[in-house]
Amino acid sequence: MKFNTCVLLFSGVVLFATGCKKETEFDPNAPDALFSNRDTLVNPADDFFTYANGGWFKNNPIPDSERSNGIFRTIQDTINNQIKEICEKSAQANADKGSNKQKIGDFYASGMDTIAIDKAGINPLKKEIAKIDAVKDIPSLLNTIAYMHTIGASPAFGFYLGQDDKISTKYALFLSQGGLGLGNRDYYFNTDKENTNIRAEYVKHLEAMSKLMGNDGPTSVKNASVIMKLETDLAKASRKLEDLRDPIKNYNKMSITKFKSSTPNIDWNKVLPAMNVAKADSVIVGQPEFYTSLDKMVTSYSIEDWKTYLKWNLVNSYASYLSSDIEKQNFKFYATVLSGVAKQKPRWKRVVEQTDGSLGELIGQVYVDEYLPKGTKEKLLEIGNNIRDVYADHIKKLDWMSDATKTKALNKLSKIVMKVGYPDKWKDMSSVIIDKNSYCANIIAVNKWDYNYMVTKYGKQVDRTEWSMYPQTYNAYYNPSNNEIVVPACNILVPGYEGRMPDDAILYGIIGGSTFGHEITHGFDDQGSQYDENGNLNNWWTPEDLKKFNEKTKLIVAQFNKFEALPGKFVNGDATQGENIADLGGVVMGYEAFKKTAQYKENQKIAKLSPDQRYFLAYGYAWMVNIKNESLAQQIMTDVHSPAKFRINGPLSNIPEFYKAFNIKEGSKMRQAEKDRVIIW
Repeated sequence: MKFNTCVLLFSGVVLFATGCKKETEFDPNAPDALFSNRDTLVNPADDFFTYANGGWFKNNPIPDSERSNGIFRTIQDTINNQIKEICEKSAQANADKGSNKQKIGDFYASGMDTIAIDKAGINPLKKEIAKIDAVKDIPSLLNTIAYMHTIGASPAFGFYLGQDDKISTKYALFLSQGGLGLGNRDYYFNTDKENTNIRAEYVKHLEAMSKLMGNDGPTSVKNASVIMKLETDLAKASRKLEDLRDPIKNYNKMSITKFKSSTPNIDWNKVLPAMNVAKADSVIVGQPEFYTSLDKMVTSYSIEDWKTYLKWNLVNSYASYLSSDIEKQNFKFYATVLSGVAKQKPRWKRVVEQTDGSLGELIGQVYVDEYLPKGTKEKLLEIGNNIRDVYADHIKKLDWMSDATKTKALNKLSKIVMKVGYPDKWKDMSSVIIDKNSYCANIIAVNKWDYNYMVTKYGKQVDRTEWSMYPQTYNAYYNPSNNEIVVPACNILVPGYEGRMPDDAILYGIIGGSTFGHEITHGFDDQGSQYDENGNLNNWWTPEDLKKFNEKTKLIVAQFNKFEALPGKFVNGDATQGENIADLGGVVMGYEAFKKTAQYKENQKIAKLSPDQRYFLAYGYAWMVNIKNESLAQQIMTDVHSPAKFRINGPLSNIPEFYKAFNIKEGSKMRQAEKDRVIIW
């Protein structure tokens, strides 16, 4: 539905709008989600996550078509319905060719035309498959690998263009490990029952996909074996998830000449131009040992083996946009086997999400014009600046940091740029041609545009006004190279408070703590702390202070390593430490900012809950996510974010004010012993 002027937005959400009638103000007598979401049969001292959200979980089981359910899914459903309305109106608008609405409408229509999609089968990739079939030697192999990167596939390795970590004013070329159908290297080697089964199912999936690509049974068995062996060798040369977190060890800048000398079988002077990058003088290689191994694999595997792998990589990249038999097989493995999702989402929802993913820049413009109330940016900035002020006060009072480092930390904090709501200028997608004829062809067209938009930045001045998210994206990020946080307009909707202003405990628990506080802390987590105020990878710490900081981060790593997400499966404290530090910093800063509000100072009780109780319940609401076991196991292996349960229980177990609010006694599960308590920022 369309937002009228009285819909309130809050971190992109329900929060503020000018000209609203009185009924949008906070009503202490209205139904209260914080109160009703609780499961009062659970002791908050044992498991605050379930206490805060268990009532909602009981009434809202995870749908068969989803990997999880909770506040993220509820908000995404709201956004999807709004984008669906934009797509359907655009499809019916008879818009001018080349206009935003024509592109949105035709893209959506092509995705909904399952008859045409099934009739086309794998033919939309006919040109690309013919290019792979034409490979006859190493030069043509490398040329084809390069071409595939330009259309949205990613065989053999990873590549992107971004800001140079040590010279943030310049763009650089980055080469990283990649090329794995299973994504994470540990899937290929872990010997537990679950991962052993995943590997077996992956081989079956490879065989099934090979048959759908037109091969007979024996050929498909052979192809699956080749692909699995080749990917396992790529995985063997890849670093673990936690080892990718060190920006220094993963920054290896070298001239093209020097890099080429370490990969004699790969002529980067020819590969990079084939990737539409001309006149490159240097590259930043994330994992040099990966490319040493890849160089050997170029010759140790036959040309036919490489062609088999490349065809798989291509079809795997586009499986969701091809005929229903290919799409269903892709879903069966990647959604059901890996994530435990038994049923596909409705077709409209899948196409809406893809339309937003591909043309979100265009949808965002319609969204801002027609759905977003005025005043959003101003209110977001108000809360963000309040959090920054509290952060400055905390830094000044730190007892473990010297004055010299405090001065530099405060300087960096003061220079954090806050981009909120939506960008002041939009990317020009006028050159993208979209029509109703082929869903897959439209995906290819957008992928080519995305890639060329990226690589044509090379040699140009860095545009620090650019956004990497859309206003309708329910997320936020910190970019260390720009020393900026970005909070899109519809980032955090507050279900249960539609049409009225949430109280300050909710505003500061969610947008203050889990959004602005969290993202600002990323500038001072284990990775962000290595970048200076200008976004350069540059040590601004005294040796003594850095040692103390690292000792504190070791404590949070040890703390999270003890959290058992599933029987025998523990959180990876090393891989998740940046997010855990940000969660802890965020909830602390949000609370300190909340203490400055009238609600806190006047000790206003709402729904029988004190201000402190409401604040910590609101923080729990921000991560109200129930997840299927298969998806949880996948998250533990592949995600740098801890499971939602521990994003709540972990940080709160370190906070004395939380203990007091919920009578958490010494020795309780939700109370860390003083010697183990983590206090960083």
